[in-house]
Order: sequence, then structure tokens, then C-alpha cells
Amino acid sequence: MNVRDLPIVRTIYESGADDRVFDGLLLAGPFVVVLIAGLGRSFVTELLAVAYVGVFLGYVLYRGIRG
Repeated sequence: MNVRDLPIVRTIYESGADDRVFDGLLLAGPFVVVLIAGLGRSFVTELLAVAYVGVFLGYVLYRGIRG
């Protein structure tokens, strides 16, 4: 079984911008939210949230500047 065989993942890959990093970040977002909700608010989960948002925004800006 391939990850792309899952219905939701397949839809995202097919409608996405053909960018694996961006698609991966989009798919990781809900898992990060569930992980933070499950572990509760702590320094580690806040650091995880800041890191995720930072990587996401950094990558979007990088792609925007790159063209």
C-alpha cells in the first residue's frame, strides 16, 4: 500500500501544486494539532507549534521569492 492510495491524500496530491514539501506540510498540520491537543499545553508543544508554523511560513516565503 502506498500513501497516495489513501483517499484524502490522493485528493491533496492530485489537486496540489506538484510540490511534495508543501503537500507534506499540509498533511502534517492536522497531526500536529492532534498531538498538541493530546499532550496539552506545555513548553514542548508550544515549541512544536512555533516550529511547524515557522517552517510552513518559511517555505511559502521561499517559494514565493524563488518564483
